[in-house]
Amino acid sequence: MKRKIVHINEELCNGCGACIPKCVEGALKIVNGKVKLVKDTYCDGLGACLGQCPQGAITVTEREAEAFNEAEVHEYLKSKGIEKPVTIQPAQAEPQKPQWPVKLDLVPPKAPFFENANILLAADCAPVALKSFHDLMAGKRVIIGCPKFNDARAYAAKLTEILKQNNIAGITVVHMEVPCCTGLKWAVNKAIEGSGKQVPVKEYEVKIGGDIVEL
Repeated sequence: MKRKIVHINEELCNGCGACIPKCVEGALKIVNGKVKLVKDTYCDGLGACLGQCPQGAITVTEREAEAFNEAEVHEYLKSKGIEKPVTIQPAQAEPQKPQWPVKLDLVPPKAPFFENANILLAADCAPVALKSFHDLMAGKRVIIGCPKFNDARAYAAKLTEILKQNNIAGITVVHMEVPCCTGLKWAVNKAIEGSGKQVPVKEYEVKIGGDIVEL
């Protein structure tokens, strides 16, 4: 099948490895001093690694490649070890006033509740999968989305406008333990880059068993 996939220009790559930690699927590794794509099925083509390369050696291209395989990636990552879960402390802050809408593709960029807000950007599965989700919500404005079934580039554009039109105090990203879900963090990175603002970001991953880890 023809699809989007990461391409490494070996002439530009200096083997620094800055891109590797950002590839949560483990699709990149250094071989003989150059970054290589381990396996086509490990690359989702979202390009979360692009902005990490100081040499500009990584691009997303469209070519014939095997389909991205979430199950295969999960088994590969599992073989590398499981991160230690974190404990979300019970909420102490006063609950926020109700807000609506909460879906990223529906929320207005200049919604009044965004000004000076801390944003919790969550995968729409997270509130059901994570029993401590409401503790994470404390003191934050919530936006939910699914980069698997929606365009991550559209998410990045909407988040860019939110950052440009408001003073955002911080962003907490909560996504599931599936590679496609990391598109939320990619969208946040692109939005920060596009807005020209410095916004602190925290990232959490909800594991299949219900634990949560900070990345």
